[in-house]
Amino acid sequence: MLKTLNEIKKEGWDALVEKLGIAGATMFVMEHEKGYGNYTEERRKIFAEKTLDVITKEIKDLKSKGTI
Repeated sequence: MLKTLNEIKKEGWDALVEKLGIAGATMFVMEHEKGYGNYTEERRKIFAEKTLDVITKEIKDLKSKGTI
């Protein structure tokens, strides 16, 4: 049975992290993805009203739910 694109992406990411660690895997992906838009401007809009504590709590909540 064929895997979904999301399953392939997750397994690929997991393999990169296992071999390279999170920092190395992140650098590898960033080196191979072109991206688009203005990241700085988008980041400012996304996080304009959020403190670091709020962002940290949101990440922990997502992790506890298994979303990330």
